[in-house]
Amino acid sequence: MDTETLAAYNKQAAAYARDWREQDAPSDMYALLKQYFAPGLTADIGCGGGRDTAWLAANGFQAIGVDVSQGLLDEARAAYPGLTFQQGSLPALDGLQRGAYQNVLCETVIMHLEPASISEAVSALISLLLPGGTLYLSWRVTEQASLRDKSGRLYSAFERQLVTMPASGLCDLLFEEDVISASSGKRTQRLIFRKRTA
Repeated sequence: MDTETLAAYNKQAAAYARDWREQDAPSDMYALLKQYFAPGLTADIGCGGGRDTAWLAANGFQAIGVDVSQGLLDEARAAYPGLTFQQGSLPALDGLQRGAYQNVLCETVIMHLEPASISEAVSALISLLLPGGTLYLSWRVTEQASLRDKSGRLYSAFERQLVTMPASGLCDLLFEEDVISASSGKRTQRLIFRKRTA
């Protein structure tokens, strides 16, 4: 994770967590998760304040939230004390068992990585999946050049191929869209992969 981005999330964790809880629910994303995810162990990578981990748990998934920011994890644990949250960082995702998850959700996280780390991060996400498991991966689209917002968070500009190349030969692409998010109002690219069984 980009160090300035992590510092911004740790410094303003309470404000970010509150903003995410108060946003309109990402009903369009949730509809896709209901359609493509199967029951089983589910990792929410980049869980932030825990909103989506909580939705997963409420909808029958055995969910665990993972985030690099200790501040955001503290907020998630306070808001959802019955759920499991642990620290983990893309691209390595150390501490998470490979081949153990039926579903992996990574919602608007990878754009906070430098472009050179994105393919490695996608490979790590895929490695978490069981054969036949499903990865929902999205990112906020930044056109032309990478930039930082006023808090210092990195929004990388990168080609879609950095995401699709690591999945080639390992996964089938089930769904793709370029959409304005119902929750954030930002342009978002969404891909759903299913890991091949053989």
